[in-house]
Amino acid sequence: MDLQQILEALWEAEPYKLILSNPVSKQFPYQKMVINCLNRETGWQVEKYTQKQVFHENKNTEEIQTYLKAELETDYRQCNAWDREQEHTIRISKNGRITWQKRRAVQAPRAKTEHNRKKNYILEEGTVIPPLVDMGIFTSEGRVVRSMYDKYRQINRFVEMVDDEINSLPGDQTITVVDFGCGKSYLTFILYYYLVELKKLNVRMIGLDLKEDVIRNCRRAAQKYGYDRLDFELGDISGYDCPYPVDMVISLHACDTATDYALYHAVRWRAKLIFSVPCCQHELNKQMKSERLSILNRYGIVKERTAALMTDAVRGNLLTSCGYRTQLLEFVDLSHTPKNILIRAVRTVIPKSVQTKALQEVEELKKEFGFQPTLDELLRKDKGA
Repeated sequence: MDLQQILEALWEAEPYKLILSNPVSKQFPYQKMVINCLNRETGWQVEKYTQKQVFHENKNTEEIQTYLKAELETDYRQCNAWDREQEHTIRISKNGRITWQKRRAVQAPRAKTEHNRKKNYILEEGTVIPPLVDMGIFTSEGRVVRSMYDKYRQINRFVEMVDDEINSLPGDQTITVVDFGCGKSYLTFILYYYLVELKKLNVRMIGLDLKEDVIRNCRRAAQKYGYDRLDFELGDISGYDCPYPVDMVISLHACDTATDYALYHAVRWRAKLIFSVPCCQHELNKQMKSERLSILNRYGIVKERTAALMTDAVRGNLLTSCGYRTQLLEFVDLSHTPKNILIRAVRTVIPKSVQTKALQEVEELKKEFGFQPTLDELLRKDKGA
């Protein structure tokens, strides 16, 4: 069988995950690609892994078939794929010889139409997790409510993003986590469960919000769950100061420049991990203007989206310039919410040249569009103090 015939047979088996590896050239930028099926209607997500970064893009079902064939013809020598019952391994030798092997998957999925349910999620179905029960995602027996499966997958996605970097935290001391703009604290409770119940870490968590009734309800819920190392405080992000050394900062959907203050505090505290999903980014949209690139200002919706993307790009670069390995990752699919970028930053050793370049890129963008981002101002004032 040639490659086309093998891939046609593979798609008939309805794979839900594929991994491309063994690049043809050492100069090829992506060491591997992981392709996950979001669902048959929405399509697929492609994760491209360099040595230090991950890039994401979405493709529909027709596109992904053509894309996979092109990648195996030009860039990769191996493809591993999983369907409901089998693992498929496609290998291409240097002289072009193709082999296709199949074996029974170690953990074969059960359901035929909802293959995403077979994934080994960190928050396992069948385990009674009280916050998920109260959120209506789990039944009292720990089963996923059918209509809430997308939300269950989104929550697991967030936990997976934390889990990828959890080893950056010290395991032999109390870890302090601050959640800025915690709101009803759904993810705060889930993160506490993950860190304390699953990872067995010694954790102190603080949720901060402006609404008194929200804080009161969150405290009541924490008491109900027995989460005695989780507290909630009433306060504003911009003026908050934590009495403890902070290891992790969470900021999910903090509005507009509130995200900048959350990131600023994280940098100021030298937090080891930062997870931020920005929201309602109006600041640069009001300021940006460019004679040379006036096309980006002409159409309101284009200007709005460009400003939002530039806001997060600037934030990512500023974190890099402050000594963080920073990624901008897709948090949830666009079909669920347009606010789908998560900033993940890990404090590490960043070469001075990389920090300088990141800052220069911000300066060039500021000069071109005439804006002044809040996070940049906060960091500059702090350095000048």
